[in-house]
Amino acid sequence: MTSDSVISKLWSQAGVLRNDGVGYNEYLSELTFLVFLKMVEEQDLNNQIPVGYRWSDLSTLDGRKLLTFYEQLLIDLGKDKIEISEESYRKLLNNNDIDIIEEEENGVSTYYIINKNELLKKIFHRAKTAISEPKNLKTIINAIDAIDWFSQDRENLGDMYEGLLEKNAEDTKSGAGQYFTPRAVIDAIVEVIKPRLGEKLLDPASGTFGFMVAANKYLREHNDYHKLNDVDFEFQKSHAFSGMELVPATYRLALMNALLHDIDPKDLRMGNSLSENGMWMKNFDVVLTNPPFGIANERATRSDVTFESSNKQLNFLQVIYNSLKKDGIARAAVVIPDGVLSGTGIGAEIRRDLLHKTNLHTVLRLPTGIFYKPGVKTYVLFFTRGETDDNNTKEVWYYDLRALNHFTPKQNKLKYSDFKEFIELYAGDENGVRHETYSEENPNGRWRKYTIEEILEDEGVSLGLHWIREEEEIRDITEIIEEYETERSEIDLQINKLLEEIHEILGAHKK
Repeated sequence: MTSDSVISKLWSQAGVLRNDGVGYNEYLSELTFLVFLKMVEEQDLNNQIPVGYRWSDLSTLDGRKLLTFYEQLLIDLGKDKIEISEESYRKLLNNNDIDIIEEEENGVSTYYIINKNELLKKIFHRAKTAISEPKNLKTIINAIDAIDWFSQDRENLGDMYEGLLEKNAEDTKSGAGQYFTPRAVIDAIVEVIKPRLGEKLLDPASGTFGFMVAANKYLREHNDYHKLNDVDFEFQKSHAFSGMELVPATYRLALMNALLHDIDPKDLRMGNSLSENGMWMKNFDVVLTNPPFGIANERATRSDVTFESSNKQLNFLQVIYNSLKKDGIARAAVVIPDGVLSGTGIGAEIRRDLLHKTNLHTVLRLPTGIFYKPGVKTYVLFFTRGETDDNNTKEVWYYDLRALNHFTPKQNKLKYSDFKEFIELYAGDENGVRHETYSEENPNGRWRKYTIEEILEDEGVSLGLHWIREEEEIRDITEIIEEYETERSEIDLQINKLLEEIHEILGAHKK
C-alpha cells in the first residue's frame, strides 16, 4: 500500500467523526495518538510504551470500556510515573525491561511504572480525546488495523504523516493553513540554503516542524550517516534541529512529525519565541522559518529586540537575524508577507537594520494562491549574518516567480519543478557568478539585481520590489469570499481577546 493510499484511507475516516462533533484538526490529533501506538507495535518498538498501554491492549477492547481505557491511556502516557495495582506490580517484578517502584506513605503502598520516554511524555502531555461515541473510536481503530503498516518503512511513514498534515491544512476555517508551508517552497529553500553536517538549525515558528524535517531529509540524501561516529550521529539526531511553537496542539504535531522522521530534537520547545522564553535561541548556523501571518499584533517582550513594534512579523524578523552566529557564514531564509516589506516608521528602521547586520543577497517573490489560507502574498528573504553590524548588504538579487503565474492550493498546485530556474540562477555559473535575465530588451526577465544605493533611495527602505507588468488578476469569487471570512474570524478573535482583557481590568478595579 502506497503512502498516498494510506493517507486517503485514513483521511476518509474523518467523516465518521463529524457527527461526533470532531473537527479535522481534532481528528488529526486523534490520529497522532492512535497511529503512533500502532506504528510502535508494527515496528517491534513496544518497549517504548509502558506495559498495559500498547496498541494490542487498546484494539482488543470495545464499547464504553474501550473509550474509558483510551481516555485514561492519553492521561497516563503523559506522566512520569503511572500508578498500577499491587497485582500488576507483583507480575512485573521479574521483568528487567520495565522500571517499577513501590512508594509507601502512612503505611499504605502505591505502585508505579516509571515512564522514561521523554518524547512519549511530550507527545501525550495533557492529551485528551474529543471522541464521545465508543463506536466511532472503534471504527477508526479498525481502519488503522486494516492498513498494511509493515510494508511502510520509516521514511514512508513520515511522508504519510506530512500528507495528513496537508489534508488538515486544506480545512481553511480551522486555521491549519496558517502553519502549513507548501512543501515545494520548503524543498526549494532547503536546496539553495544547503545545510551541512554539524550545523545547528532553527525554526523559531516551527509549526509542524516541516522546515527541519526537510533539512534532515536533505542531509541524509547528501551524506552517508553510516560513516558518522557515535558523537556526530547523536548530534544530527538530537541537536542539529531545534524549534519553538506556541500552540500546544501544533506543538504535539511537530513532535510526532519529528519522531516519524527519526529525529529526537532536544530543543523542540513549546513557548513564545517573542518572549523571554525564546532567549535561548542564539548562535545558530541556519534559520529556516515561516512566521505566522495574520492581522494579530504582538509586541516582543524579549530584552534583545532593538526596535519596539506591534507587528508580529517584524518582531520575528529581528529575532531571526539576531539568532544567527556573527561569523559571515550563518544564514537564514524567511517567508515574509508583502506588507512587512514596505512602509515608513519602525518597519523601515528594522529593514535598514537588516541590511546593515546581514548580507540580504537574495529575495524571492512567491506566487499567490499557494497557501491554503486565501489572500496571502509573500516573499522569501535570504540573508547571511555579517561578522560586524554595519554595511553588509551591497546588492540584492530578486527573482519574481509571481508575475504572469497563478497557482491554487488544489487544482494547480505549485511544484518543486517550478523553482528550477530560480535554483539554477541562485547558484550562478560554474564560478558562482550571477547573471541577470532582466534587461531593457527583456523586461520580463525574472532575475534582476538592485544595488544597496537604489534600495536606500526609498524613504521606507522598501524590499517588496517588482518590475514585470501584468494584467490585473481576475480572482475567483469563492476565493474572495474565503479570504473575507478568514479575515473576519481573525478580527472577531482579536475583538474577543480585547474584551476579555477589558473585563479583567474592570474586575480587578472593582476589587
